[in-house]
Amino acid sequence: MKTITIAEKSVYHSYPDDRAKHPGLIILEEVWGVNEHVKSVADRFAAEGFSVLSPELLPSGLLEMLTPEMQIDLFNPEKRHIIQPQLREAMQPIYQPEYAIDAIASLKACVDYLLADDGCDGTVSVLGFCFGGTYSFNIAAHDSRIKAAVPFYGHAPSDEDLAKIQCPVLAFYGEQDTPLIEALPKVKETMQKLGKDFEVVVYPEAGHAFFNDTNPF
Repeated sequence: MKTITIAEKSVYHSYPDDRAKHPGLIILEEVWGVNEHVKSVADRFAAEGFSVLSPELLPSGLLEMLTPEMQIDLFNPEKRHIIQPQLREAMQPIYQPEYAIDAIASLKACVDYLLADDGCDGTVSVLGFCFGGTYSFNIAAHDSRIKAAVPFYGHAPSDEDLAKIQCPVLAFYGEQDTPLIEALPKVKETMQKLGKDFEVVVYPEAGHAFFNDTNPF
């Protein structure tokens, strides 16, 4: 594994230690950045035979505000009501249209990199968590080279963008993740009407960010 630069973004690259060709995979972060957890997930997929890129899409100023302490407090029922407004305020820059344009361009550059890499077999898929789950949907809608998208608790894009998705989508949700679960029936209905290959798995009694095994609660 190594850290490289693609489209002026820092990117963690984890890959099998052999000379064979492997499927490419882009793993997209939660809102806490490409931290040790995300890198460990990339390493796990590399151990299973994928050449993995994890690009840091969040701007540096935002990363400095999103401290590990904030992450811990967000999952503490006694402190969550204090942290949630702070988190929403800190995240405002990534809700701007120009940010989305830059993020998609960076992800397309990651696809370019993998397809040009001698260690990649010419296929690229995407998997992401929360913020990264949302952008898993988005890059699938904006880059037809993506072969599969696996969003974990991501927000689906507009119906117009859903219509652009050409690859299979496997989406994971927690039953107690109320906002996304309430929105899910419409997403499923839209994807069905559009004739998209869309499979959903909902884990009973699970909340948001259930995959992150470093969360303390």
